[in-house]
Amino acid sequence: MVDTQGLGPCGRKAVGVQVPSPAPKLKLNAKIMATQLEKQKDGTIKITISLPHDEIAETQNAVIEDLARQTNVAGFRKGKAPKEMAAAQLNPENIREEVLKRLLPKAYIDAVQEHKLNPIMNPKMHVEKIEEGNDWVFYALTCEMPEITLGAYKDAVKKLTAKSKIIIPGKEEENKKPSLDEVMKAVLTDAKAQIPGILIEQEADRLLSQLLNDIKRLGLSLDQYLASTNRKPEDLRAEYAKRAEDDIKLEFVLQKIAELEKVTVEDKEIEEAIEKAKDPAEKQNLAANKYLLAGILRQQKTLDLLMNL
Repeated sequence: MVDTQGLGPCGRKAVGVQVPSPAPKLKLNAKIMATQLEKQKDGTIKITISLPHDEIAETQNAVIEDLARQTNVAGFRKGKAPKEMAAAQLNPENIREEVLKRLLPKAYIDAVQEHKLNPIMNPKMHVEKIEEGNDWVFYALTCEMPEITLGAYKDAVKKLTAKSKIIIPGKEEENKKPSLDEVMKAVLTDAKAQIPGILIEQEADRLLSQLLNDIKRLGLSLDQYLASTNRKPEDLRAEYAKRAEDDIKLEFVLQKIAELEKVTVEDKEIEEAIEKAKDPAEKQNLAANKYLLAGILRQQKTLDLLMNL
């Protein structure tokens, strides 16, 4: 059985952060790496981290050595030129970028562990201050699972389905089952959840990116699309932010219901879903993402449970 308890918004895995690990030989000293935690009202978490300049200098030296070995210098075989000559040809921006790649992920993970956080999304990293000879300061925005209050969701759904269970001869057509949208609306009526702003922003960005791709496939520009729908950019952003908030809230609510109702997904169900794939590429993609597939199946089973109350 696949554990789907950790699924986050939109089917993403809600454990830790999927960022590259730094080189194994580089270990940040937690005692001198300063961190500051700020939990905002909407649930967004801001972690400010100061990287000590001596760690930065050590990492820079390691980066320069690694890059120098890959640099071509006239008159020398690749990687055989003196370090100083090879280093002189390196782009300082490339060095800085590589240093950040090695230090930031480890620093963030250490900070998360230090403050005993359980993020449900990859962080948004922002560099705040980078000065030679001084500590580097950056901050990460992330969030944890918000508290979900369901309310009397069963009673709300049963009120909808009750009428469809009363069959009156000659009026069978009038007793149709409620639609999925109607059931979801009933479930969400009393549900309460404060969705973190950073999560809404991330999902809105994803939805807008999909929209832009669809617009391009139609051969239109964004301006043409906005003009044809009589909307302004800020209207579109607000609309998709609201949609993102509703989608995330629904997913969290369904996840909470699945936990309460002990909805699980067996390995056999996952394999059957993979076998039903229409082509080899789709089948391979599903097989490589069993965790996400399990989350989708669990959500569908939860919806089926609600529709049959």
